[in-house]
Amino acid sequence: MRVLVACEFSGIVRSEFERLGHEAWSCDLLPSELPGNHYQGDVCDILTEEWDLMIAHPPCTYLAISGARWFSGRQKEQQTALDFVRLLMDAPIPRIAIENPISVISTKIRRPDQIVQPWQFGHGETKATCLWLKGLPKLQPTDIVSGRSPRVYYTPPSPLRWKERSRTYQGIARAMGLQWGCL
Repeated sequence: MRVLVACEFSGIVRSEFERLGHEAWSCDLLPSELPGNHYQGDVCDILTEEWDLMIAHPPCTYLAISGARWFSGRQKEQQTALDFVRLLMDAPIPRIAIENPISVISTKIRRPDQIVQPWQFGHGETKATCLWLKGLPKLQPTDIVSGRSPRVYYTPPSPLRWKERSRTYQGIARAMGLQWGCL
């Protein structure tokens, strides 16, 4: 299966699909943190190639409800972000998952098909993650654990806070690979 993981600098999701024998590529404006197939550049450059599955993590800066207090005066940036999400959703790829936190995508485009939490996949933390799906089943929990710490929410301010908050949890990436990689 050819898998595109759009807007992923970490390589976490891509690596799970690679581990399972898929031809997986991450794509981001930043270099990949993990070795593997990575296109550093605009995802629009490769979006129309032959992909079987795309998992996209569009930037949430102007979308996430957690930053709503900063939305005033940024309608243009938010509209650009929403247009990018629509572009990803409409890509000519048979199976698509768009991943984002609780955001205005739900009210401006459509409600998510599923909301997952890290504690459903082996991590004792909370971080509501929405999934908008096309041609894919909902992810099934793989390892429900106790603990409900909002660690990511309490990440202290720093220049790299956005990077730490945007990484996909390994357990969720593994579930994506195992459950969606066999379709």
